[in-house]
Amino acid sequence: MSITENQGSQPIYQMKIEKRNQLVPMRDGAKLAVDIYRPDHEGKFPALLSLAEHNKFLQGPEVWEACREQPAWAPLWTGPSEAGDTKFWTSRGYVHVIGNLRGFGNSDPGDPTAEGQYDSYDLVEWIAAQPWCDGNVGMLGISGFAVRQSETAYSQPPHLKAIFNYDHGEISFRDVYPGGVLHTFWVHLLKYCVDHYREYDWDPADEALFEEAMNNPDFRMYPHILNIIERKGQIIPRMFKDLIYPYEPEDQTEIDKKVQGITIPFYTGSGAYGYTYKTHLFGSHRRFQHCKSAPFKKFLFNGPAHLTRPWASFHDEILKWYDYWLKGIDTGILEEPRVKIWNMGANKWRYADDWPLPQTQWTKLYLEGWERLRSEPLADGSYQGIDEPDAFAQMPLKQTRTVQKLRYMTEPLPEDLEVTGPLSLHFWAEIDQDDTNWIIVIKDVGPDVSVQTAREGEYERPASPEREVTRGWLKASYRAVDESKSLPGQPYHYLTKSKQQKVVPGEINRYDVVIAPTSNVFQRNHRICVDITSIDVPPGVGGDVKAEYIPYHICSSKTVLHKVYRNQQYPSHLLIPVIPADDK
Repeated sequence: MSITENQGSQPIYQMKIEKRNQLVPMRDGAKLAVDIYRPDHEGKFPALLSLAEHNKFLQGPEVWEACREQPAWAPLWTGPSEAGDTKFWTSRGYVHVIGNLRGFGNSDPGDPTAEGQYDSYDLVEWIAAQPWCDGNVGMLGISGFAVRQSETAYSQPPHLKAIFNYDHGEISFRDVYPGGVLHTFWVHLLKYCVDHYREYDWDPADEALFEEAMNNPDFRMYPHILNIIERKGQIIPRMFKDLIYPYEPEDQTEIDKKVQGITIPFYTGSGAYGYTYKTHLFGSHRRFQHCKSAPFKKFLFNGPAHLTRPWASFHDEILKWYDYWLKGIDTGILEEPRVKIWNMGANKWRYADDWPLPQTQWTKLYLEGWERLRSEPLADGSYQGIDEPDAFAQMPLKQTRTVQKLRYMTEPLPEDLEVTGPLSLHFWAEIDQDDTNWIIVIKDVGPDVSVQTAREGEYERPASPEREVTRGWLKASYRAVDESKSLPGQPYHYLTKSKQQKVVPGEINRYDVVIAPTSNVFQRNHRICVDITSIDVPPGVGGDVKAEYIPYHICSSKTVLHKVYRNQQYPSHLLIPVIPADDK
């Protein structure tokens, strides 16, 4: 399948700053602050709106001139610089408008989800009416800016023609915390926050939830987490809400509306890097997979390296998208495959027309003794298999930095094996406490052609390079699955308060763990590896991390003994989406 060579509009204009801190009135009289950049040419142009809570100053030419593009491993990488390359867009005949939500930056105080719920609608329509706009409006920016794109599309402003909401945020609790396991992403991200101070909207019903959270021994183990709770929403209110009510709402109506809320063309996606902090990866996949209301949609699944900041990735792709929908130029975007995926391992793009790929062969790899993964289940009515479980005991983070684990690996693969799509681990286990986290790590190990024999030097596998591919998570008390909503590789857990059920110590339960989707070619002589763990460790000290998008999880404050069963009665297995070798 070929991709069109038409790259759309050419760079023919210089950038002009039309106005900084333009105050745009909303329907209730409040004003949003925006910066307006346009081509230095008379006439009307289509406009792209970038709107979010992130400081609009961090998106402007001063930051671009000072920093240019910083790779994700650079010390000056700045996550919230996500509105796009203004110079690129103005040079190609687009007006770029960058603004802050109500309650943030230079915009008027207020709550964007309450008083300002129609602000983005009003702003789109204001832009369309300006003398420099031809009435065609799209939106630009990733992450927080992408979330605002979706929310603006829900309100259906007449002049919003299409969106490119890459790295779209979550639709619901399960997208941020798959399996119900809380992590610290918001703690680290919101150090860049520019919201105005406002009192937390305290509900009397929150008092009991607050007391429960304050007395949760797992929360109390992390002083910085306990500090957020004790302040009752005065600091990092987003995280405070998740800590006192770590559940999805009992009524799923609003979540279902969000999935089907977009009725204009949209192009979404994320990167394999997103598995560490979840929200973009799970939110964009779920939006593309389940949204049936949009007249046209596309999906881009990028590789493992986080995008540069200030963000300028995929601008050629976005240009083809908006040249078609806003300028009427036939860029061939409709004729291209709808899904574009970066194949790790093979290190090349593959193309498809749907996700998961229709040709997927769902394949089970069974946990076996002596750290092995096998392709065939144990034979019924035989002596194969051992009834005694594998086990590990994990001390809490307040006592150790050492992560205990169980490991299972295939033999060296005889041929390249492509795994593209969602995957899951299904296993039976018991613990000696009433809860734990299950953290599943999938690795690509090799190349390794070793064998294990009784010969000297061959008792153990030699150390081989290991590349982490993806992870999965499940809080044991959230183990209940809604089979009616589950799909291959995508168990759908009940994450409501009413369905949470603490574990009976010593009881054997089935666990179905959601693993973040991936695309990886395990090459010949490599091994597929599954590690089963229950904690992760902050890479810094004092609860800090090296990068906000690689947070750690809130784990058990108790020592927990984990026993994993794998025999005929308990056929524990990894479910992987294999793409046939002859598929191109």
